[in-house]
Amino acid sequence: MALNKKIAIPLTVIILASAAGGGWFMWQKQHSGKATEQKAAQGKQLYTCSMHPFIIKDKPGTCPICGMELIKKIDGATGGEQTAEQKQQADMLGHVSLSPTQRVMANVATVAAKQSTLNKEINAVGIVQYDQSRQAKVTAWIAGRIDKLHVNKVGDVVSKDKPVAEIYSPDLLATQQEYLLAVKSRDQLKNSPIPSIAQNGDGLVASAKQRLMLFGVKESQLAELEKAGKPNIRLPIYTPLSGVVIEKMMQEGQYVNTGEVLFNIADLSRVWVEIDVFENEVPYVRVGQQVEIRSSADAKVATNGRISFVYPFHDPKTHTVKARVEMANAGQHLKPDMFVNAIIKVPLATGIVVPVTAIIDTGKRQVVWVETSPGMFEPRDVQVGERVDQKAQILSGLKSGDKVAVSGGYLIDSESQLKGGGGQDHSKHTGAKPDAKGQQSPATAQQPTQGGHEGHGATPSPQAPAKKSLKMDDMKM
Repeated sequence: MALNKKIAIPLTVIILASAAGGGWFMWQKQHSGKATEQKAAQGKQLYTCSMHPFIIKDKPGTCPICGMELIKKIDGATGGEQTAEQKQQADMLGHVSLSPTQRVMANVATVAAKQSTLNKEINAVGIVQYDQSRQAKVTAWIAGRIDKLHVNKVGDVVSKDKPVAEIYSPDLLATQQEYLLAVKSRDQLKNSPIPSIAQNGDGLVASAKQRLMLFGVKESQLAELEKAGKPNIRLPIYTPLSGVVIEKMMQEGQYVNTGEVLFNIADLSRVWVEIDVFENEVPYVRVGQQVEIRSSADAKVATNGRISFVYPFHDPKTHTVKARVEMANAGQHLKPDMFVNAIIKVPLATGIVVPVTAIIDTGKRQVVWVETSPGMFEPRDVQVGERVDQKAQILSGLKSGDKVAVSGGYLIDSESQLKGGGGQDHSKHTGAKPDAKGQQSPATAQQPTQGGHEGHGATPSPQAPAKKSLKMDDMKM
């Protein structure tokens, strides 16, 4: 019995030691296998789609949904420091890649930003008016009777070298006789040996001549009067300028008083156009600016003039200010009281100019999508200057030659936010919504996927946090 105990105890110890060693060996082997698998899994590169980030593959290929080439999937950095490749890939999260088919379906079109001068075009309406400096009245310089009219109707063309009427006046007839007597007396007294008598003759002629000239008699008529030696019963009346009769007040045989108006004459070779400029556009209007005038009668014919005066008062009913445009009227195509359209082109600024449709305005920032390479778009923050019609001046953020998306920009921006990229909110390479201190919300940053791709159900997906960062309430549509 004692012998059996001596053999059983060592045997038991040996068996226990062997079992412990075997267990330890098996545990080491299993732990080493798991570590190797984890290391292999960590070193294995996964691939995803930039348009559909929930698609995750373990090898390169194409997306089963859109057919785009898969890109390398970026895992979050564990040590806080990122490699250059990781940073470059993280920066690419804000970019959006479109295949030719997607580009056509999204109606994405691009134009090149270019250096240009932005011109503001002011449209106004106006009315043709007479040039007030080219209007005149034909009046009677002496009381009498209109014996003959050479102009019988409104619209007749008159010349200042041809008489428009002839007047009979007893006062004029008597003054002509006095002038003829003074001339005759001067001729008789000019040979007198007494100088004072000869000078008196010249004085009488000068006095009578002055009276006739005050009655509207010209120098040429005085010469004819001296040559004829007898007074003219009817005195011709001339106009002060050549033009068109716009008003006729007298009839043949009518008696008139001194200063009474016979005709109104206007020269239509030049006219005024008074245009109405809205009050918000008045600061752009200056004296000397060129204006293009088109009449409603013939819109194809354009005439150019210049602003000569801006009226210093404002019409409270129409909220406009009048500006006067002086211009030539060759062929008299512009008629007084005719309505016309006026166009004033004001150069505002010179710089980078893009279409307005290329700018996405969130209310706080302006974003433009730039095509950096064929099919690849990146967002750019820009500073917008003047806006005229469908063009905008870019003060910063673009350079000449950059291709910007002028249509489909909102769709590109939506795709960027769906993948957690820059877009309008530009959350730094993640779909997490930053809190008030600029930190990501842990609940959002660690939110698991709500249904991953087959075979990768436990892999976190950026789609859910990207939806949290998508905000459309501050976007101007």
